[in-house]
Amino acid sequence: MEPMRPRVKRRGNRATEITENTEALSSVSSVVSVAKVRVLSAFHPWLILGGFLALLIPFAFASAQEKVIRILPPDEKTINVPPDSSFSPVPFPPAIKPPTVSDADWDKPAVPLGLDEAIRVTLANSQVVRILTGVTAVASGATIYDPAIVLPTIDQAKARFDPVLNVNNTFSRVSPPLAVLDPLDPSRALIEAFPTHSYTFDTSVSKVNSLGGTAKLEALVIPQRTRGFLPLNPQTSSSLQLSYTQPLLQGAGIAANLAPIVIARLNTERSYFQFKDSMQQSVRSVIQGYWNLVFARTDRWAREQQVKQLRIIRDFEEARLRVGSGDAGFVAQARSSLKTFEATLIGSEANVLNQEAALANVMGLPPGGHLVPYSFPTKNRLEIEWEEIVKLAEEHRPDLIELKLIIDADRQSIILAQNQARPQLNGTMLYSWNGLEGTMPNGAEISRFGGTLNQWTFGVNFSVPLGLRQSRAALRQQELTLFRDQANLDQGLHSASHTLALQVRNLAQDYDQYLAFREARIAARASLDLQMARFQIGAGPRGGRTTFLDLLQAVTDWGNAVSAESQALTQYNGQLASLEQETGTILETHGIRFFEERFMSLGPLGRVGRPRDYPQSTPPTPNAPKYPDNKTPAENFFDLQDPLKTKIELPPSKK
Repeated sequence: MEPMRPRVKRRGNRATEITENTEALSSVSSVVSVAKVRVLSAFHPWLILGGFLALLIPFAFASAQEKVIRILPPDEKTINVPPDSSFSPVPFPPAIKPPTVSDADWDKPAVPLGLDEAIRVTLANSQVVRILTGVTAVASGATIYDPAIVLPTIDQAKARFDPVLNVNNTFSRVSPPLAVLDPLDPSRALIEAFPTHSYTFDTSVSKVNSLGGTAKLEALVIPQRTRGFLPLNPQTSSSLQLSYTQPLLQGAGIAANLAPIVIARLNTERSYFQFKDSMQQSVRSVIQGYWNLVFARTDRWAREQQVKQLRIIRDFEEARLRVGSGDAGFVAQARSSLKTFEATLIGSEANVLNQEAALANVMGLPPGGHLVPYSFPTKNRLEIEWEEIVKLAEEHRPDLIELKLIIDADRQSIILAQNQARPQLNGTMLYSWNGLEGTMPNGAEISRFGGTLNQWTFGVNFSVPLGLRQSRAALRQQELTLFRDQANLDQGLHSASHTLALQVRNLAQDYDQYLAFREARIAARASLDLQMARFQIGAGPRGGRTTFLDLLQAVTDWGNAVSAESQALTQYNGQLASLEQETGTILETHGIRFFEERFMSLGPLGRVGRPRDYPQSTPPTPNAPKYPDNKTPAENFFDLQDPLKTKIELPPSKK
């Protein structure tokens, strides 16, 4: 049997709704008619109508989507899905068509971009923090508003200790039926009522202190008038009461009562360090994306040079073949290798476009346009002091600080749980100043206040659930939570040490590889020059021309060496930023600080006086300059010289 599925019904079936609403109104009318017939002998019909109106009015204003007033709202049996066009349009931000490898137009003007400027643009567009993931950027889930949103929870916790003012005004008419003997015929009884009209004015001010005690001052005035013979009619009773209740076990103590405020402060600090951690990832992402673009541009240049070399070799071999001195095998190999190198160049160009888009994405810029990095990478080896970077990480890493704050909050929760695991023992005291005034049957006024009319009470109340099962289970849970979070902190320290060790190894590997690839590039350039010279003059090792495979290997080795040197050095610079992130100092080393933007909002006094200034967001300030500006693109750092220093002369064609 197939499972039941919810039915999806589009809006617009007005006929069905009108039919259902008509049936509902008919059923309501029938119920009202029957009820009126049954109670007409005892109650006035207007009372019945008023009662039903009082029942129906709340449903009339309950929902704007309800078309008909109902005694019982109908069951929801369908899913009303609005059409897509009914939602408010949200236009995309303006952006130009992104370039592709088919229409990249590499010669058009590009935007020169220094690394400091890239970081500044990223910080300015960091309302939502983005991080780099491959060749795109995604939202980290953090925003500049998060710490400010958590901050009001401190005031919410403090509100428990604010004074509370209550003012109650109650008008009433009490007329209970009463059976009395008929004074004219004692064998009969009469049902009468002596209505009493009264007004109660009750005003109190109460406050909870940090010890958990509650003090209350209350003023109560009750004027009333009744029909009948009383010593005072009308009369007004009044009292002024001062009371105090102090918990002695559960709910007592400054630490337990202030723990919610401390926990709220710790959660606010956690939110700040969570946001700081996201910003560190964002800054590291823009630095990593910047160096990825530098490598991609260098790799593209190397592949372009390889294509140029293979085209010249192909043209040369084709020209030799036309004059009858060439080799058809050489020409075929040259054409095949050229197409392979052209395909590799397309991949390199696509990588440049992807890296430009990734950098623009993490910077908060729209897609489209070319970005040209102008900051050179550093080629200096960083000397690592292991003990110092471990200490920096322990003091500055936001994730480790957050784990410490969680443990502090756990300890406060244990204080609360321990307090709740105690019996309820409260001391109470109350003193009341009472008074009464009214009109005597002879019309004279009489009043009295205080003196022997005053009263007081004092007591000690005790209650306890036998076994305290629930509260003690909650205490065990909080204690185990502390053990778990302590283990998480130990794991965080353990993981951080291994991550730092990995960064140290990667730095050493990337730098040593950079040195090796730099030497490889120099050697590959010498080999390429030699093979090109032999190819041109025909001075091979056996007295003939060099083989095409030797020349192809030289071209390939040189291009790969240029690309590998650039990749190793840019990875080294990216690892430097990663090491700063792992030690928690990447924002400080780039001169980035946070400040609180203020906005006007209602404070505890409402609109009495001017509204107060409160934090709205915590945006980062622009970074201080760190990377020197250069006049040429960053890939020129790698001494990119055209390997075709001399033009190969093509042989004359046969006539």
